[in-house]
Amino acid sequence: MSPRDRIWLAVGLVGQAVFASRFLLQWIRSELAGRSILPTAFWYLSLAGSGILLFYAIHQRDLVFTLGQGAGLLIYARN
Repeated sequence: MSPRDRIWLAVGLVGQAVFASRFLLQWIRSELAGRSILPTAFWYLSLAGSGILLFYAIHQRDLVFTLGQGAGLLIYARN
């Protein structure tokens, strides 16, 4: 694997980690509150993770992945 490929792999993994961390945040905050909540940071993590993943999907030239992340990014921006 070339150094450039490793960088892109890292970008994709970071995007996935940021996106997945929103669920961990929501779980911890809900446990602390004793009820299900969606903290504001959930939406910021959604935007950041989805944006990074969209960037990665465009680089990979994956139409399905790009459309999915692009649509999600619009929804997260609205919320």
